Amino acid sequence: MQPNTPQQSEATLHAFDYWQVIKNRYGVILITLLLVFMTASVITYVIPKRYESYTKIEVKPRVPMMTVFRGMDESSGYNRSTTNFFNTEFEKIKSRNALMKVCDTLDLTTRWGIDREIIYQILSGIVRTDNIRGTDLITITVRHADKEDAKDIAAEVAHAYKDYRSEVENKEGERALLELKKAVRTQEDTVEERRKVLANIVRSKGIIYYGPDSYYQRTGMEDDNGAKSALDTFNQLETEKMQLESMIQSLLKYSADQLMVYASGLQLPDNVIQTLYPKYLEQKTQFEGLKRQGLGLQHPTMLASAQVLESMKKQLDEGVVSLRDTLQAKLELAEARYKRALTSKNEKRTDAIKRGLDAQDYVDAKRDFESEQEMLQQMKLKLIAEEIAKKMPDESIIVHDDPVVSQYPVVPNVNLNLILGAVVGLIFGLAIAFFLEYIDTSVKTLEDVERYLQVPVLAVIPKDIGILHKHGSASPDAEAYRILRTNIEFNRKNPEDNSITVVSGGAGEGKSTTLVNLAYVCAQGGYTTLMIDADLRRPRLHTFFDINNSVGLSNYLTTELMLEDVILQTPVDNLYFMPSGILPADAAGILNSRRMSDLILDVKHRFDLVLVDSPPILGVSDASVLASEVDLTMIVVQHRKLPRNMLLRVKQAVENVGGTVIGVVLNNVDVRSDSQYQYYTSYYTYYAPAESQLASQPYGTAPKPQAASKAQSAVRGSDTELY
Repeated sequence: MQPNTPQQSEATLHAFDYWQVIKNRYGVILITLLLVFMTASVITYVIPKRYESYTKIEVKPRVPMMTVFRGMDESSGYNRSTTNFFNTEFEKIKSRNALMKVCDTLDLTTRWGIDREIIYQILSGIVRTDNIRGTDLITITVRHADKEDAKDIAAEVAHAYKDYRSEVENKEGERALLELKKAVRTQEDTVEERRKVLANIVRSKGIIYYGPDSYYQRTGMEDDNGAKSALDTFNQLETEKMQLESMIQSLLKYSADQLMVYASGLQLPDNVIQTLYPKYLEQKTQFEGLKRQGLGLQHPTMLASAQVLESMKKQLDEGVVSLRDTLQAKLELAEARYKRALTSKNEKRTDAIKRGLDAQDYVDAKRDFESEQEMLQQMKLKLIAEEIAKKMPDESIIVHDDPVVSQYPVVPNVNLNLILGAVVGLIFGLAIAFFLEYIDTSVKTLEDVERYLQVPVLAVIPKDIGILHKHGSASPDAEAYRILRTNIEFNRKNPEDNSITVVSGGAGEGKSTTLVNLAYVCAQGGYTTLMIDADLRRPRLHTFFDINNSVGLSNYLTTELMLEDVILQTPVDNLYFMPSGILPADAAGILNSRRMSDLILDVKHRFDLVLVDSPPILGVSDASVLASEVDLTMIVVQHRKLPRNMLLRVKQAVENVGGTVIGVVLNNVDVRSDSQYQYYTSYYTYYAPAESQLASQPYGTAPKPQAASKAQSAVRGSDTELY
């Protein structure tokens, strides 16, 4: 298990501090909560009741505007997928025209007795429109103080919107239909003009129309293929001419033998070389064969064979010459035909171009005529369809739920208002609590005392502690004063410093109660303790013991009374008391006297502990005088009452007269709300003596012999009755 990090500890501490503030200021929070809650309740009660009625209608996008040409988007007239569709319809529902129809139909001017313009403003405020998500449904909601009016207005708003939209759409449809009729008449005129243009082209160009894809132009015996035939003939003759020129050039370059070989491969009419040359080669082969057989050149067979070869060679030479002349003649003939074909091609090309232009004019005029005629046909069909559709009713708005009379008001929403009042009250209460805590500079913690005064906190006294001698020493609250007694004992630097005055910054901080309970605990512990009520302005110590206050300190300081005459023994063992006496006019004057100093010195030697009660130190100077006379000063601070700067002034007032502050008692701490102080008192009950222990032996130690002797000598000779 990992230890808590400093950040975690600090966060826990802050959360604890917040909770502590809430516990300390729960009264403010509760009062604020109740005030805001009651305010919300009153406002809810006085708010006028309003009833709500609604109608649910289905809104269809209006019929698309007329589309004449095929291929166009049929929804171009109105796009139902637009994000502004329902917003536009909402504005139409709440438009002046629609709401004024409601006013007139329901005769609201007579029913409500107010002006139409004011009625329009009222209707604009009470009519609300909403779209049901994912549907084409619209709810029209009306809130009004009269449930019947709310129902009637909701129903009439739907009807008025339906009538208003139908009126708008009918006007748009009639205007579009009128424009379509005008367009049809204009298109008819355009078609007629195109027809006339086509007829003129047919007459002027001599074109005979046979059908959608065929026609004939009267331009002579030739048709449109003449130019193409002339071009083909010209190309063919040009090819033949080039071939002949190539052959002749080859014949001129070759020798006689090469020319024979070349001529034997030509496929030409009357070419004797083609048939004679293979025979010549065969005869030559036979001659060479006889020669290899050993026959001599003069052999008759060899002579006959040589004569045949010579004859064939001569015929071949004559054939080559004849072939060359034949090719030359063919070349001349081909050139002549080529020239004629070139002339014919040029003539027919010019004629073909003219016929092509005429044909193009005809095709263009025919296409324009057919296009305009098709457009006219579509427009007429659309006109017929729109006239038929106009006669058919179009339910673009359908009412699905008629409004009904509401039985319960929707305004005010009692539950919601009360919950919001409680939440807001709680938030304001917390805010006020934390704000008060922020501006509160009173002492809240032990750290505040030690930080600002630099003195220790001797004890933390819980809230609502009574007088201990009336409840007995077995009370768990006595443990806080035992802690105070112990801390005083250990914080005294000199054991002889046994005179202590108890002061406070203001009245009502519990210094007198603290002094009485501390004196009781010290007496229970065996100390002979003397309480001196030096508060000569508003004395209180005598009320705790029901003692007469007529004779006491003031009498001793102003007369020659003996000390034994003004010190009384209380019903508590070892506890003695000097009342304040009669209240003098100059309390500070008699306290700041030599006799008062002698009194303090005298009782210091007679008692183990002398506790002097004083008035508030910031109000009068009496407490400062007493602080200068006694050994030590103990400051009682009521928890969450005295501001820190005032507490500092209390300490400075003591130190300015030479007094010594032994420490501070933090009084009246509410340990139930201030949880950080619970550990000071959580063990009181645990360590308090049981009843059996109290029965067997008295609490505390027995009085010291010296203390007993001091007590006897202090009261010896006194005839005053003990209480």
